Amino acid sequence: MKTLVRLEIVRTLRNRKFMFFSVLYPGLLFLIITAGADKTKKIDGLDLTLVAYYMVAMSAFGAMTAVLMGNAERIAREREKGWVRQLRLTALPGRGYVTAKIASAATVSLPSILIVLILGATVKDVRLDAWQWVAILAATWAGSMVFAALGVAIGYVATADVARPISMLFYFVLAMLGGLWVPITTFPHWLRTLADYLPGRPYASLGQSIEFGNAPHARDVVVLICYLLLFTGTAAWLYRKDTQKA
Repeated sequence: MKTLVRLEIVRTLRNRKFMFFSVLYPGLLFLIITAGADKTKKIDGLDLTLVAYYMVAMSAFGAMTAVLMGNAERIAREREKGWVRQLRLTALPGRGYVTAKIASAATVSLPSILIVLILGATVKDVRLDAWQWVAILAATWAGSMVFAALGVAIGYVATADVARPISMLFYFVLAMLGGLWVPITTFPHWLRTLADYLPGRPYASLGQSIEFGNAPHARDVVVLICYLLLFTGTAAWLYRKDTQKA
């Protein structure tokens, strides 16, 4: 399993176009959204400035871009080319396959998060304690594993032709309901309640809680863990199911 993890990470790093888009796109988007924004103006209903809010939001959005969009289509194409079938003929367990794919996705998500945070500190003059910067980076990176697992599950159940549209549907819906595009305070009450139980909103809340100087809320952590177990379990089950057919 360790060999496959190393192989997947190397393959991801060698895909320069994907790395460029996944790593730099979130930072550029953060600069565009916050261009001309008053650095001291706070969002209605939140004790956060617009710049600080979108710094965490775009960090989360960038990580989702890297792990969800990249995993789903790539895995679907590997299945069509027969690479996954070759792996199924080995003794590799389902959890090993899923772990390798999540690890390779995490390789991309970490620098994308880091770039947004650096831009927030240097260009947008966001001021936080040292522990908060480290905690936001760690929490956003760890939370992205949920969406990496979702990407694996989509890639294993969909063909290459439909993997991208399906992953984009999940990607935009979860990002929108997570408050990554517009502040969650603009949502009606019923939509905010629904968003709390989908993975996008709890994911964004991890970093925002830390910006307030608090630990992430237990409910958000529990919701994300439940989705992680659901997505990884589904992906591993699909892998084993195909193994039985091989």
